[in-house]
Amino acid sequence: MANTVLDHQTQNQLCESGSEYPPRNVEDGDGEVDDKRTGTVWTACAHIITTSIGAGVLSLAWAMSQLGWVAGICTMLFCSLAALYAATLLADCYRFPDPVTGNRNYSYMEAVKANLGGTIFYKFCGWMVYLNLATIGVGFTITTAKSMVAIQKSHCHRKNGGDAPCMFSNIPHVVAFGIVEILLSQLSNFHKISWLSKLAAITSFGYAFIGIGLSLSKIITGHGGKPTVAGVDLSSSEKIWRMFVAAGDIAFACSYALVLFDIQDTLKSSQPENKVMKKAVSIGGLVMIIVFLMCGSLGYAAFGDKTPENLLAGFGDDMAFWLVDMANVFIVVHIVGAYQILCQPVFRIVEILARRRWKRSKFINRETPVRIGKMSFNINMFRLSWRTAYGVVVTFVAIALPFFSDMLALLGAIGYWPLIIYIPLEMHIEQKKIGKLTIRWFGLHLLSFLCLLLSLAAASGAIHGIYKSLNTYKLFQYKE
Repeated sequence: MANTVLDHQTQNQLCESGSEYPPRNVEDGDGEVDDKRTGTVWTACAHIITTSIGAGVLSLAWAMSQLGWVAGICTMLFCSLAALYAATLLADCYRFPDPVTGNRNYSYMEAVKANLGGTIFYKFCGWMVYLNLATIGVGFTITTAKSMVAIQKSHCHRKNGGDAPCMFSNIPHVVAFGIVEILLSQLSNFHKISWLSKLAAITSFGYAFIGIGLSLSKIITGHGGKPTVAGVDLSSSEKIWRMFVAAGDIAFACSYALVLFDIQDTLKSSQPENKVMKKAVSIGGLVMIIVFLMCGSLGYAAFGDKTPENLLAGFGDDMAFWLVDMANVFIVVHIVGAYQILCQPVFRIVEILARRRWKRSKFINRETPVRIGKMSFNINMFRLSWRTAYGVVVTFVAIALPFFSDMLALLGAIGYWPLIIYIPLEMHIEQKKIGKLTIRWFGLHLLSFLCLLLSLAAASGAIHGIYKSLNTYKLFQYKE
């Protein structure tokens, strides 16, 4: 997969499919025409916010408690601003060689190939991008099941008392979520799920601000914790491991660059896409930074060294249980949308490669029109089969490996530096022809080196977490 570059002839043939590049009626840099790209700065913002402000925002308060006030805030600002800067550079790589009039790069891989050539980083990039996107679906499934179980537990404790042994299986929730995602995955592309992205963006604000509001209420009423400059007091070795994990949590919360090309490909061409995308990235990035700082700082101030890994879990015994339940519902709705946004690039690349490999196959290429009442749509048997199989595999892995989030953290750590920081900076250097040993060249490589250290630390923490989880969890352990 990573070695394949899509030719424009193939792209033109993918009409009326689930992974097509929409047909055009206004010729632009790649000699094609487009009348179906209707995205605006606000739809792009919705996609970016949906992918950046995820359920991981609720773990930022715990990360702050491990790092302390100074290191926590500095790490959060550094990671957020580094990701924002790299994302703005990627906006100029959507077209090549000219960022306004050049040919489109429809994916992260194509941009790397166009700007850096067929290097080892291009091959590594291809595998890591799609491996990360595919495995994130498993992490989302597990997170959703935990939120649903949290709602069940809340109801059980209210009904039977706080000391009641409320244990519930994750499996029904994992299966239900998997079925919903399989159905939604039949919506063919980013254009068809823009409504879902907007809904997911709204709910992401919902649960984030519920956590912020409850934390603020706890502080104002004088029941807040006692945060410190250095963070929670632990043994030296445990403190280091937890700081590594905390830094990784913050860095990965800012890792939304993998889907930026797919988002930018939805923008209409009436204005230069790179300028519109930079505006969307700036707005989305600024919103992300504000929400991250508020969640992390206020959550830590509310609980101090006893900050839970999931901020909402700390309010389970409060009278505002209905708000916590609502926040968990918001998490579920948000992840339903975020799952689709992050899986669409995987669906698209597989379907494009299949069409390129088997151009005459009716199973892969035929679109069958279906009408139900006033609603009409096309069914493609390959799309239906492959996306269903993908959803089944993701659901099965989520059931079998309840500690998969630790593995996901390791994959995120491995991919963070090269995919989110290094490659965007290198493409910018190549595109702008920045000379070696110049001040700007040194500055860009210093930023890259600092992020490399962060990535290595996060990987070490993730490996340590996997080791501990293997001694705690068992395969198909399904009750909480």
